[in-house]
Amino acid sequence: MKSVAKSELFRELPAVDEFLRSARGSSLADAHGPATVSDATRTVLARLRVEISSGLLDSAALQLALDGLADAVEGELRRSLRPSLRSVINATGVILHTNLGRAPLAQSALDHIRETAAGYSNLEFKIDAGERGKRDVHVDRLFQKLLAAEGSGQKAASTIVVNNNAAAVLLALNTLAEGGEVIVSRGELVEIGGSFRIPDVMAKSGATLREVGTTNRTRIADYENAINDRTRLLLRVHRSNFEITGFTEQVSVAELVELARKRGLPLMEDLGSGALVDLQNFGLRGEPSVLDSLRLGVDIVTYSGDKLLGGPQAGMISGRAELVAKLRANSLFRALRVDKLTYAALEATLLAYVKRDHDAIPALKMMRLRKDEIGARAEALAKKTRSEALKIEVVDGDSVVGGGAAPSCVLPTRLLAVTCNDLSADELAEQLRQSDPPIVARVEEGLVLLDLRTAFPEQDQLIAAALERIGSL
Repeated sequence: MKSVAKSELFRELPAVDEFLRSARGSSLADAHGPATVSDATRTVLARLRVEISSGLLDSAALQLALDGLADAVEGELRRSLRPSLRSVINATGVILHTNLGRAPLAQSALDHIRETAAGYSNLEFKIDAGERGKRDVHVDRLFQKLLAAEGSGQKAASTIVVNNNAAAVLLALNTLAEGGEVIVSRGELVEIGGSFRIPDVMAKSGATLREVGTTNRTRIADYENAINDRTRLLLRVHRSNFEITGFTEQVSVAELVELARKRGLPLMEDLGSGALVDLQNFGLRGEPSVLDSLRLGVDIVTYSGDKLLGGPQAGMISGRAELVAKLRANSLFRALRVDKLTYAALEATLLAYVKRDHDAIPALKMMRLRKDEIGARAEALAKKTRSEALKIEVVDGDSVVGGGAAPSCVLPTRLLAVTCNDLSADELAEQLRQSDPPIVARVEEGLVLLDLRTAFPEQDQLIAAALERIGSL
């Protein structure tokens, strides 16, 4: 195609205003706003200019494109106005999948958010007294019920809530140890997702890290020998996303409590995942609960809301009332506090714990699912999917908790192992992600694996429909 001919083709393209004055353009502008439709039209016309310049469009092809201009603009509007944050189907078998938003919320949490967020609420208002109140009360009363250390002789723990567990650790260290030293074992200087490192948070808090012991072995004498007149806090960090095995030694919580009491120092434990129940009943071992730590005498415990607790993203700080009060009085607390949506979701989640309705919390229910239950769903889904291009088998496999919790624990499951005649495993997985809603699966050894443990039962039909669509391409 000659450059002159290209110039003639460019002149065939309508102006943006011309399209907006057309019947279809005017209708789209009424529905979505003139500015938005103008932007979408410019994007479509820019694509056509690139195709003309590249020699991809001749006169006939351009005419076809112009006949479909309104449809192209409408498609661009759908693409540009669709929310970026979307619901997806998690078929990975990773229950607390950080990239997919960690714990899904209970229905009661969604209902409570809708009820309190649609209008005004008593977030910081005492209805009986008609005066200003504190937002902490909505969940602290429930935490006190759940964290009552029965028979310990201790006062009920107080709890405040901040944005996430990193914020909880930062606030606690800044309040209790700014300008002083914090003693922690080298084997507990963890890094979790997003490059969150204990030493870095320690530095930001204004406290000085004092490492003791070695990577694999730390004894109580290491802590005791490191205590000096600058020591402000003893810190224990739960190894939530890794394990050290072999020639190892770690100081127990009970030993640290005894040392802290003897030397008049507070003991803080960063639990991270924050289980509120004994997870052995869910098939998980080695994950301490918040109540376990408090019963043993830990003064301050920090943990997450959207991991094993099964609620919204939040960071909780529970412990001795006088210490929690100091944290709350820190001006940093206001910068890190959470909003009414988080309180609504957290309150509803905690109420499920108070009622012992653990199956109302999706993450806990997923942990409790039996292998045969998941297998029955997988077999039924495989039978629904009819395509000569697809091969679907139901095989044994493992689910994991994820989210930096119980790194060595696996939950037996049954998997859908899928291959496609005309697509590689990566291409098939990409096609699943292009579904509506997107389906996220695992790819291992040339197979696409779908674990229904983390997919809700009502999503099984959507997965079957997506597989049938891909098989018919």
